[in-house]
Amino acid sequence: MGFQINTNIGALKAYNALASLNSKSEKAQLRLATQKRINSVADDTSGFNVGKSLEQKVKLMQAAQGNVGSAKDMLATAESQLISIKDMLTQIKSKLADASNPAADKSSIANDIKSIGLEIDSAIATTKFNNTDLLMSGTSGTGTGFVFQTGASSTDTLTVDYGQYLGGSDDTSTYGGSATNVHSSVKAGLDFILNATSSNLSSIDFDLFETAVDNALGAIGNSVQRLDAKDDFLTSAIANSQASVSRLFDADMATEQLNATKSSIGGQAATAMLAQLNMAPQAVLQLLG
Repeated sequence: MGFQINTNIGALKAYNALASLNSKSEKAQLRLATQKRINSVADDTSGFNVGKSLEQKVKLMQAAQGNVGSAKDMLATAESQLISIKDMLTQIKSKLADASNPAADKSSIANDIKSIGLEIDSAIATTKFNNTDLLMSGTSGTGTGFVFQTGASSTDTLTVDYGQYLGGSDDTSTYGGSATNVHSSVKAGLDFILNATSSNLSSIDFDLFETAVDNALGAIGNSVQRLDAKDDFLTSAIANSQASVSRLFDADMATEQLNATKSSIGGQAATAMLAQLNMAPQAVLQLLG
């Protein structure tokens, strides 16, 4: 042991050791308080960058999953109304069959058919989802299709195109209808139905209209299947990404508790040794006595 009094090397080393232990204790205690392993970029620069990138991806996928849900809700609305229209077309077919009976009141049957036709026309004109037309073309209606972002990338989209069978530029107001911008087959079918009279029941033909409804329902079914697959994938991808974020950012509470306890005990020991080493140069006083 030297007898220098201007510079106490041992005490400086003990001080450095104490400072290091205090820093480790503080970091462990902060992690325990926040439950986070990374509380600043300096804690783990690469881990911080990767984690933040994953967090952003998770938010985008969650938004995409919301879009998928909205798309399925929209399709369910369109599907429900198209099934109703299909049922009404079947009802008209039944009445046309009744009209083949020579004793039938064809005038009443024609009025019934026109009444059903007006309800079909109203369904086409008024079926909306968030103020967007679903069964006739418009600014963002069936004529242009619906595009939904279904993934983290803006290019990961799905186009719902059932409207190609329903939307168009034809107007169905020829015989008092209110639906506009519909496919030519829809217009022709509605014109036949809305123009029903006791004398033309045998010539009513809406097969192309019914085929358009069937095709639209088929396209909706296919779209829902794809949306279900994307929903399943997003659920799995979000869970996996969140697990990765957790591994990067979340603190291991048991380990940090051990680190805090070890650093605390070490700090107490270092404090005691610093006190002793700080007093060591006083031995020189014995030489001066």
